[in-house]
Amino acid sequence: MRKRTLTAATTLAVLISSAALTATPAFADTTTALPIKSVGDVVVDGEHQRVFISDPDNGKIVVTDYAGQVVKQLTSLKGVTDLELSADSDTVYAAVSAGGPPSVVSIATASTTEVGHIDLPYSPKYLAEVGGKLWFGYASGADQGGIGSIDLAAPGQPASFFPDEAWTAAPMVDASGNTLVAGQPGRTPQHLAAYDVSSGTPQRTALRDADGGGMKDLTLTPDGKDVVLASPGPTHHTAYRTSDLAPDGEYPSDAYANAVDIAPDGSVAAGIDGPYEPDIYVFKPGAHTSVREYDFRTTDRLADSALAWAPDASRLFAVSYNSDGAYSLRVLAGPTKAVTTVTVNAPSTAPRAKKLTVKGKVTSRVALAAGMKLTVTRTDLDSPRGKSLPAVTIRADGTYSFTDTPPAGGKVKYTVSYAGDTTHAAGSASDTVDVSRAKPGLSVNNNGKVYSYGKDVKFTAHLGSTYKNRTVEIWADPAGADKPNKLVKSGRVNADGNLSVTVDLRRNTKVTAKFAGDARYQPRSASSTVGTRVKVSTSVGRQYKTRSTWGHTYYFFHKAKNPLFTTTMTYYPNRAQRLEFQVYYQGTWYDGGSQYFPLGSDGVSRVELGGTHDTGWRFRVRATYLKGNSGDSVNSTTHGGWKYFTFTG
Repeated sequence: MRKRTLTAATTLAVLISSAALTATPAFADTTTALPIKSVGDVVVDGEHQRVFISDPDNGKIVVTDYAGQVVKQLTSLKGVTDLELSADSDTVYAAVSAGGPPSVVSIATASTTEVGHIDLPYSPKYLAEVGGKLWFGYASGADQGGIGSIDLAAPGQPASFFPDEAWTAAPMVDASGNTLVAGQPGRTPQHLAAYDVSSGTPQRTALRDADGGGMKDLTLTPDGKDVVLASPGPTHHTAYRTSDLAPDGEYPSDAYANAVDIAPDGSVAAGIDGPYEPDIYVFKPGAHTSVREYDFRTTDRLADSALAWAPDASRLFAVSYNSDGAYSLRVLAGPTKAVTTVTVNAPSTAPRAKKLTVKGKVTSRVALAAGMKLTVTRTDLDSPRGKSLPAVTIRADGTYSFTDTPPAGGKVKYTVSYAGDTTHAAGSASDTVDVSRAKPGLSVNNNGKVYSYGKDVKFTAHLGSTYKNRTVEIWADPAGADKPNKLVKSGRVNADGNLSVTVDLRRNTKVTAKFAGDARYQPRSASSTVGTRVKVSTSVGRQYKTRSTWGHTYYFFHKAKNPLFTTTMTYYPNRAQRLEFQVYYQGTWYDGGSQYFPLGSDGVSRVELGGTHDTGWRFRVRATYLKGNSGDSVNSTTHGGWKYFTFTG
């Protein structure tokens, strides 16, 4: 199994440095994809800050850094399962059971390269180093297993094998001091045995059937006093005394336990294979109530035997897989620190420059002492990067409150934070108050006016009193989906509060002035909508003469001739002109009929007046664009001038 102990001097150094920590870790939890299809084991080399992950299905070991980034892949290790880090952190040993003679492969941690291997007659599955020997659980045939050892001080000496009728397969092993513990994986009943290895030959001192079945993982406490099992049956991880394998407490987790690892300081990480419950439970040294829990998404599951501590307990490494079979390395920062939950409750609305009260509470599985300080930051339009407010003291019941007078209006956010300590992770929360602002005066002239086509019209926006912001934007939005709303001018208003711009009008146009607001005045917009006529003219053709008479210019036609009326109008897709006729009788013009005629892409419409033409009557005709009836509504209704005509014999 994984190496779980440090030398006494190293352990003491870890404890001292941990006790001196007061700041929140400068790293956060990360999840990084791994190029693997399975997991055999995970070990952590703290000296070189490397994580080694075996992949039996791919026959390789993947090496990552502490950030989870892959730095090396060692291949051609078919059937590689368990890994073990040497006491001096110079070597990782790997149990390889297929693809050739079974062997234990040695990998130099500094270079992450294979530096040797020891062939064995039987397949090693699980490894544990103690007392200068590398112990391993092996399988020697169908329903036969035992414990072997390699003398690391005498590399040329053959391995020793110690069969034991307790094992029907290769047992899991872990060791500390003179004690080695072995467990039967994946079998029911679930055998668990303790051995004294002080003589170099394992002497069994205790044997029992452990709770549940299908053992997935086991590990010894740093002092060798207990062994902790991960088995699917119980709703906890069970501890047994190594001296006699009597039960010695439980680590409450949930059903389907499948991983466990213990840090050098005694912190326990207990994992389960459950989609709807927390996946990892962390217990402080000597405690049996979890200080922290990690809950993956329901599509992600913790892999078997895939938990490993950094030696200083600053990080916990976990390998998970999802429903698509993709594996990831999770680097969990500060796992022994209890989650700190901060709540903030501020009024939803408040008047500017008036005192308001913010309340909240700080909770954690490990209670915070009364008198601890919280930092408070106010973020508003005057202080977009945040302004520090006086620190707030936590009361004995975890509650706090403070008052503030917001100088700026708009969205005002109060962020309350706890920096964290040696036993608590940092925590932060915020709430936002909608603080009132005055409504500024804003207007745009010319609303409702109608202008000729192509007219250059001056629009003036007028801004009333504000706090600091005196900038106005003027936007022009011509009618029609093909013309976007466009910013035509932006700038500070003059001393009179005015900003002007000239717009060339070719369609009905909405001109909008926009004020973005400031710390004391709310945003505002004001619009002016103006109409724009089309350009239209009508010419008459085929007359035999033109003469000024009856107060107008008349076109004279022989009754056998059909007049041609050519209308030119501002073009727009699918636009039509309405040609309207009137006839004069006894001093009054009467309707003579009208009809719509489409414009060509050049804006021209030619209409020939056919039929029988009566002589002696006076007629007139004009072209009209009628908004909404001429095929579109992008311009204002425009009537062309009348053209007068008559027929003679």
